[in-house]
Amino acid sequence: MPTAKPVPPSHASLGTVRTLPIARPLHWLALGWQDMRRCGGISVVHGLALALFGAVLLTVAHHRFWLLAGAFSGFLLMAPVLATSLYALSRALMLGEPANARVVVHTWLAWQREHGSKWSNDYWCMVQFGALLALAGTGWVITSAALITLLAPVPITTPLEFARHVVLAKQGWLFELWLAMGGVLAAPVFASTAVAMPLLLDRRVTLLQAVLTSWRAVLANPLPMALWATVIMVLTLIGLLSGLLGLIVVMPVLGHASWHAYCDLVDRASLPQRDTAPIAPKASEPS
Repeated sequence: MPTAKPVPPSHASLGTVRTLPIARPLHWLALGWQDMRRCGGISVVHGLALALFGAVLLTVAHHRFWLLAGAFSGFLLMAPVLATSLYALSRALMLGEPANARVVVHTWLAWQREHGSKWSNDYWCMVQFGALLALAGTGWVITSAALITLLAPVPITTPLEFARHVVLAKQGWLFELWLAMGGVLAAPVFASTAVAMPLLLDRRVTLLQAVLTSWRAVLANPLPMALWATVIMVLTLIGLLSGLLGLIVVMPVLGHASWHAYCDLVDRASLPQRDTAPIAPKASEPS
């Protein structure tokens, strides 16, 4: 663990966050690579599934580049939720437990079990978070499509046309406007999701607590988190430009690394632990 200076929480219900050295994200990346190697096939399968989903997007929208660009952006916004079981695998490794398919299955079923009431906020917190990110992704797809369709000088249907008439256009500010609007959406989403999903998985907190803790972690570490966001964007771009094949490795590494980012940034002991016991057969359950 790094030498970290705790930042007192602004509210008793929020987790304590730490300030870290600027280069700390590179350590998270190294730990993420180690976790992927230790998990083996079960980790790579996640990357393969995401790459196949990206291939489906390409197939469906390859003649509608404005839709393709927005769809991939929305897909990346949903990545923190899609990587949930990767966080669980890294947590299992940290606890010295088997990191296998059972952990993955338990992770995606746990929200059905770990709650006091089906009408409580705790029961729905992970579902709510996924729905909010899906809504943000849908909003960006619509905004991106409308912007390029209305302001591009010619119909944009292929990546080459996008590069020629939007990115390399000698007149107009469409590409700059498109990037700016994407940044306006991406920055608050990144701040809201940096540690929120691992926190929801690991500790018994509400959605609001998780998001506020994520914001506090980002604000307490602006330079390290800016570097982390850059690392995520660069590696994701490499994965996309490699014909999606790079995503098979990139996505698991980033997912595992995000777990270590959460553990570094948030004092986990300051929040109540969520039940992590594996699913037991009914016969062994107490009556």
